Amino acid sequence: MSRFNLEKIKHLHSVDSAKDYLFKHIEHSEKLREALDFASKAHHEQFRKSGEPYIIHPILVASIVASITNDESMTIAALLHDIVEDTDVAVEEITERFGYDVAHLVEGLTKIDIIRDAELIPSSSDEKLIVSALSFRKMLVASIHDVRVLVVKLCDRLHNMLTLDALAPYKQHRIAEETLVVYGPIAHRLGISFLKNMLEDLSFAYLFKEEKHYIDNYLDTNYRELETKLDEFKQSVSKLLVQNGYCEDDFEILSRVKHKYSIYLKMQRKGITIDEVLDLLAIRVLVKNEIDCYKILGIIHLHFRPLASRFKDYIAIAKENGYQTIHTSVFFNYVIFEVQIRTFAMHKTAEYGVAAHWKYKNGGNEINLDWLKNLQYQNESVEDFYEMIKNDLYSEDISVFSPKGDAYTLPRGAVALDFAYAVHSKVGDCAASCLVNKERVSLLSELQNGDIVNIITEKEPVSRCSWLDAVKTSRAKTYMKALCNSKFKHIDSLASVSIVATIMGLNNSRVEEWFSAHNCGEARLKIPNDLNQLKETIAKYVEELSKNKRFSNFLTRRRFKFKEHVYQGVKVISNKSINGLIFDYCCHPKMSDPIVGILHGSKVHIHHKMCQNALNQIKEFNAMVFVKWEDKKVYHYHIIVSLQNGKGALANFLTYLAKIDIDIMSIVLGKEKVDHVHYCEIDFHSTEANIYQLQGKIEKKVKVINLVRTDDVYKKD
Repeated sequence: MSRFNLEKIKHLHSVDSAKDYLFKHIEHSEKLREALDFASKAHHEQFRKSGEPYIIHPILVASIVASITNDESMTIAALLHDIVEDTDVAVEEITERFGYDVAHLVEGLTKIDIIRDAELIPSSSDEKLIVSALSFRKMLVASIHDVRVLVVKLCDRLHNMLTLDALAPYKQHRIAEETLVVYGPIAHRLGISFLKNMLEDLSFAYLFKEEKHYIDNYLDTNYRELETKLDEFKQSVSKLLVQNGYCEDDFEILSRVKHKYSIYLKMQRKGITIDEVLDLLAIRVLVKNEIDCYKILGIIHLHFRPLASRFKDYIAIAKENGYQTIHTSVFFNYVIFEVQIRTFAMHKTAEYGVAAHWKYKNGGNEINLDWLKNLQYQNESVEDFYEMIKNDLYSEDISVFSPKGDAYTLPRGAVALDFAYAVHSKVGDCAASCLVNKERVSLLSELQNGDIVNIITEKEPVSRCSWLDAVKTSRAKTYMKALCNSKFKHIDSLASVSIVATIMGLNNSRVEEWFSAHNCGEARLKIPNDLNQLKETIAKYVEELSKNKRFSNFLTRRRFKFKEHVYQGVKVISNKSINGLIFDYCCHPKMSDPIVGILHGSKVHIHHKMCQNALNQIKEFNAMVFVKWEDKKVYHYHIIVSLQNGKGALANFLTYLAKIDIDIMSIVLGKEKVDHVHYCEIDFHSTEANIYQLQGKIEKKVKVINLVRTDDVYKKD
């Protein structure tokens, strides 16, 4: 973790205390002293909304920067980051006093403020911020070429979030929303996990107060129990490693409870409660060598039953931003724990991301930052889902008993919820908790031969869609899937009314009455997922209305001709004016996830179908449109080509790419120029899976220097 203390920074309110804190994190130097004096004079008589001297802010931003990197230029730039924007000082004076490197960073930070003013709607506007925030994020990433600028800006935003209480509530909400949509994903992409988590949790507190209160209350209420479970598992793993030949100096074990916004996202995506979040508790084992990561993985899997569906090896196949860790999940004392295994060096990269290249390395030449050129944000997610695979680990049977002595045969590895479904489907659906041998345990507790199991039920069924891979029996899986499908049907039933009402321009109540009168039960459930069913329903509705003369004006005024729009791999079919699509940040739906489209003005907001926010909007009769993922498979590529330095060469090439159905995501031109030739780098999507055929098509127009698939590490050529 970083060396700075978040709570301490929040409570530093004097210039002297801020200066003292800064110099605890970076060595004194004449240049740094000069920058501090220069900034203090420039911001003299300037105050923040809280009434504090303004200079405290840049000093504390510089402290945060200094705590994560030893780059003096970055720290000085943090001290001076508001100079050009808020005072009469020009960039030229900064160059003269502190050199080109510092001035270059300050200029980049000033540029961010200029882009923000141009792209982001003002805080006084009633428009939804997310549309302009996404545009701002794209502009920011495309225009800032020195990644250090983004690191300093993230630190600046972190301190702003710590002092947000001084602003009016509507400004708090706007800034928090901007932080979640713009800066959180940037920190995620740069691999600076601790900054990402802090920014997300601070934003979460302002944007979803009730949900945060719920999670806080759960964590506070169960604090001792959670800490005890973590400590017991840590001690058990530590003892196990020592027994297998490791010295205590060879490893370190850290523990954590999943951060709050991440818990909230998992609940939203899966439609679950906090009790069902499988990676709520986790430990991290740090070792010296890569080979030890795999040895310790073997030791853990041999002594604790793993969940095969939750294993990921990011050491053998590292993430694009350099992240390397082995992820697995295991059972211990009826509780599921996530286990992360990495080396100490990997840990520094995982925590500090791109900043680790300055803090922990001697010189920048040995560090590969090529992945930064692929820094793109389309349908970004704050965290990755694990691949779901089916793999039975055991084949032996066990016998367990009901409190009355009835025997039930289950496969070894079955959990209490498997037993509940073995008793009766209703017992499984309504299971709330259980007693094993008269001790209260989790429904996911693994059962042992001879256990006496008592299931405690509630009146209403509980859907546990994320537990499908945790149960062992096909009976449990079948009924759990049925319960989840029932929830989907409920959502589809509500969504069908809103989709038809939006198309027809009618009230939802009117459409609901029509559905009931025409017994549209099964057809109604198909409408949000079957375009033909939707068109058939609209045609039938229009035909019936046309028989009534009172509706003749209604029918002539309104047109029911559908138009198909395709944005970012999603088809939108509507008779309304549509000019864009937004993947809302409350649930971050991913490719192939079940989705719904809610219409705000002319923008379609895409939500995961299980998202509670989406369900609330559907219940409030918000306008909706028919949406579905494109059927075609899309592949991601990165290409370098050479272009002759002639007028219109780039335009002609881009036109050609459009003709062969290539969707450009980013383009960089003129990084190098030799003998009147430009080298052009492009990231794009294509439906062509054969890289050789694709290269042949492109080479009909230009010379290809390099072409690689970026979505599959095994298909580099």
